[in-house]
Amino acid sequence: MSSSRTAPEDTAYVADPAPGHGALRPARSWLHSDAPALSLNGPWRFRLSPTARVAADFAAGAFDDGGWDTIPVPSHWVLQGDGAYGRPHYTNVQFPFPIDPPHVPDENPTGDYRRRFTVPAEWAGAERVVLRFDGVESLFRVWVNGEEVGAASGSRLAHEFDVTAAVRPGDNVVAVRVHQWSAASYVEDQDQWWLPGIFRDVTLHARPAGGIEDVWLRTGFAAGRGGIDPEITADPAAFPVTLRVPELGIEEVWATPADVAPLDAGAVQPWTAEQPRLYEATVTSAAETVTVRLGFRTVEIRGDRFLVNGRRVVFHGMNRHEAHPERGRVFDEEHARADLARMKRFNVNAIRTSHYPPHPRLLDLADELGFWVVLECDLETHGFDAVGWTGNPSDDPAWREAYLDRVERTVERDKNHPSIVMWSLGNEAGSGDNLAAMSAWVHARDSGRPVHYEGDYTGDYTDVYSRMYASVRESEQIGTDGSRAPLLGCTPAQGARQRTKPFVLCEYAHAMGNGPGGLDAYEELTRTHPRLHGGFVWEWRDHGIAATAPDGTPFFAYGGDFGEVVHDGNFVMDGMLLSDDVPTPSLHEFKAVVQPVRFTFADGVVEIANQRHSADTSDLRLCWRVEHDGAVVADGVLEAPVVAAGGTAVLPLPPIPVAADAETWFTVDAVLASATAWADAGHVVASAQLDRSAPRPVPAARARGDWRPAEGTLALGVAEFAGGSLVRLAGRPVTGPRLELFRAPTDNDEGAEVDPDADANVAGASHAALWRRDGLDRLTTRRMSVECADGALRTVDRVSAANSGRWVTVESVWSLDGDALELRVEATPSRGWSTVWPRIGIHLELPDGERPVDGVEWFGTGPLESYPDSMRAARTGRFAAGVAEWGVPYARPQESGHRSALRELTLTSGGTGVLVVTALPDTRGRRPGFTLSRHTPQQIARAGHPFELPAGTASHLIVDAAQHGLGSRACGPDVAPEFALRPEARTLRLRLRAV
Repeated sequence: MSSSRTAPEDTAYVADPAPGHGALRPARSWLHSDAPALSLNGPWRFRLSPTARVAADFAAGAFDDGGWDTIPVPSHWVLQGDGAYGRPHYTNVQFPFPIDPPHVPDENPTGDYRRRFTVPAEWAGAERVVLRFDGVESLFRVWVNGEEVGAASGSRLAHEFDVTAAVRPGDNVVAVRVHQWSAASYVEDQDQWWLPGIFRDVTLHARPAGGIEDVWLRTGFAAGRGGIDPEITADPAAFPVTLRVPELGIEEVWATPADVAPLDAGAVQPWTAEQPRLYEATVTSAAETVTVRLGFRTVEIRGDRFLVNGRRVVFHGMNRHEAHPERGRVFDEEHARADLARMKRFNVNAIRTSHYPPHPRLLDLADELGFWVVLECDLETHGFDAVGWTGNPSDDPAWREAYLDRVERTVERDKNHPSIVMWSLGNEAGSGDNLAAMSAWVHARDSGRPVHYEGDYTGDYTDVYSRMYASVRESEQIGTDGSRAPLLGCTPAQGARQRTKPFVLCEYAHAMGNGPGGLDAYEELTRTHPRLHGGFVWEWRDHGIAATAPDGTPFFAYGGDFGEVVHDGNFVMDGMLLSDDVPTPSLHEFKAVVQPVRFTFADGVVEIANQRHSADTSDLRLCWRVEHDGAVVADGVLEAPVVAAGGTAVLPLPPIPVAADAETWFTVDAVLASATAWADAGHVVASAQLDRSAPRPVPAARARGDWRPAEGTLALGVAEFAGGSLVRLAGRPVTGPRLELFRAPTDNDEGAEVDPDADANVAGASHAALWRRDGLDRLTTRRMSVECADGALRTVDRVSAANSGRWVTVESVWSLDGDALELRVEATPSRGWSTVWPRIGIHLELPDGERPVDGVEWFGTGPLESYPDSMRAARTGRFAAGVAEWGVPYARPQESGHRSALRELTLTSGGTGVLVVTALPDTRGRRPGFTLSRHTPQQIARAGHPFELPAGTASHLIVDAAQHGLGSRACGPDVAPEFALRPEARTLRLRLRAV
């Protein structure tokens, strides 16, 4: 490493809120141009210093960087070098430095980059040479051949520097100094990892004389015809300029800038998220051709409706961060395309770019594949909440220029994308004049798109009413005409005004760990209250960073795993997609809840409702099948007319053979008739089931009156007992069944958010804390009696916890019935229980022995997990899974894997059946559920990461009479009262037989 030859430079600029200086060019569109360009991506020389006060001599062309390391650009330096350049840092709200705006600590990691490049000889005729940075976190200065050309901040924004006077033909050196912290960090406090470095592309552009500096082709659509309103930025000498849209036969020549005028594009197919029709247009001067893909659509707000092309839009959206476990926010187009295709397969139709503009190529993909996009500015100041918003830049005139620069760079870069239907000022930055000024600028610049910002509770400067994590009840009140319920932060008059606007949940259904529950309740509101336009789930994917445990086990790290002084734990793991791209059950639930085709069954018919925005059903086939106890006995294709968007059709059902001794289920799937850019033919878009089972009586429990005291050993069918306790089952050792009231708390169970619409909160404490307080994770048993009768055994236990005066009485009756052994368990709680319970079940532990239980086949709901408030994706059928793949590998281990409505299961060992368990409904027709795991709930609850789970020595089967719902209390509403499990008496009836 070279030694410093000059004194450290002054670093006052690090605390300057101004967005940049020097030869920084005005913002413009990210254009596809045939003008010469040279990518500077690749290996750069790099050194990291612990403070911002570093000698500036590294910028000189003759500087010897031979002792420096090499780092790839784009990348984040904290994700390179296996920790040699610092570590990632996660916070949600907290600032990772003292709140002392605009200052940051002297301990400010500073990365110096150098790269040599060659300017082609043919560039000598260029009018201007521009150096473009698409993303640098957080503040950077640039030198070319030792000459400083400028500095800029705005990490997720593009910056171009005019380096014409600094570059020369042949060899050149570019040097960049990047500071991890700066004044800009105060307005970039998004819920994500802090990841410094040059993480997007660096490109050198030769701007030709007579070139086209910028293009904006505004489009509109009405009455089947398209319109183009062009804006061409170029030197007058660049004219004439020609617009061509070959598909539409357009060739418009503008001889001078004054000739540029709107034109009628004629009959066109409109662009929508469902039918993303694009037309390629070129804008050409004598020196340059720019290509723009046009999508004809008109966005408007009419009354309290948000419309595109005159039709109401319902956002079935996701909040999307740029996140990858190895690359961080470095863009990979192949991965991004696969990610968006996955969204389409799961019926996601909208993206909110939380909370910054993404890589511009992502928006090209959104145009192409079809998404409604709410594009968000790179702005969040959430950490000021810790000081009561004192000093918040949003209302400080010193920050006005920075705020306006950020929104200008956001809008100008991406203004040509038809997928963008709304601009968002940012997120969780309080309120103030600077935000109002941003909104005024956007309205003046682009009248064709509304402005969004959730923090404008009173609606002073935004066009839609937006909230995050509003409960179902509050959302319904917002959507109901005449409701006078108070709105957050509003006077009655302000609330009345907000109710005249379209309502959007910019964040809802916090998808942290196992959950969320209750998605279907929100979706139903959009069908009954047209003012409600859906929303955006928080969020699309987990942000885990690939790491390795001390024993070499790979895992996905979250906050605190890198030794951060302050952090927000696993709150960054709140996606419907795991860090390794695996969809969680919640994503399957989302797909089922928002499916665009709905089926309603009546006597002998099914009504098909097409709830799409604009696409008819000509791309779908309706495939049906009939199953008897999960075995297909008939199938076919329904002959259906094409149903227009918003329309319905009623079809007769095919003949359905009903079994006398089996359940009969009719299933219909709407599948793609042919392949698309995002799915293969046959992909299931929507599905529904109809139960046509003939009534069958449930065998009555045998009444016994001949009980007598019992002791010693006893054999009943497949079971052996000692002292009333089960010791062997189907020839293998077993422990249990014991009452299980505990589940490894989900992230929602651990949440202490208070939901005013739920009645299960106790002083804001989390459910998990109350369960631990009441000892549900450490229950003990006292055997009260053991009795036997002819072919039967009865035990009565009292189950309670240390330091608790509450208990549950558990009566277990085993009795032979033909070749089956029936177990009936009655669990009755004492008085005094004050909280919800996580579950009411019985736990069987099956030690490994020579042939461990390694899987299960079952008839019930599946194939994935389901819970009381998350059942839409569950279908009834026969399924199989290995115990190792049973649960979901959440970044923080927690309850998962519960399957509801069990009829029958077979435990397997090496693919061979061991034990068959038949579950009977209780007197109210309620069926039990079950889980299978290599760990107890208590073991799972103690682990912070999957690698911390102990090696399993047994398989654990828990059959639940009931489970508590999921909710989204980690950041949002609690479990709805109808899905909350109150302490109550429950019955389980199981029949067991060996295979």
